[in-house]
Amino acid sequence: MRSEGAPTPAPAPAPARQSGFTIIEMVVAIVVIGVGVAGLLSAFSISVRNSADPMQLKQSHVVADEIMEEILLKPYNSTTTPSQVGCARNQFYDVQDYNGYTTTGKICDVDGVAIAGLNGYSLKIDVVATTLGGLTAARKITVTVTRGTDTYVLVGWRTDYAS
Repeated sequence: MRSEGAPTPAPAPAPARQSGFTIIEMVVAIVVIGVGVAGLLSAFSISVRNSADPMQLKQSHVVADEIMEEILLKPYNSTTTPSQVGCARNQFYDVQDYNGYTTTGKICDVDGVAIAGLNGYSLKIDVVATTLGGLTAARKITVTVTRGTDTYVLVGWRTDYAS
């Protein structure tokens, strides 16, 4: 018998429900995450593959700009006869001397030394006497830099302002 005032025993706790993922849920989650990561990596791969193009365009632009500046700094006319050895331009004395200058698969500095970082680039220069806004003493200079299928063309004008 029970005596009065004695505490009653607490009821036994219900068995705790286990929580977590089943193995099937884990496999499905891994497959879904794997497919998502594969899609992201594919997008990055396409992006990285095409990211070299801006660099080549920038290099072509810099080469064309440097050559154009070199040409524009020369006198409009010179009485000295040019001589070209290889891809050297150090014997060019006026703007017209650059007409027809070409290199294939390399870009050279003014002394004719190939610049190693620019292998695969080709250069073509055309200088044409023409009229510019009624001024007859003008030359149109076209510098074309090519690498593979990419071509960059820079056009400039030189007038005989010193005469």
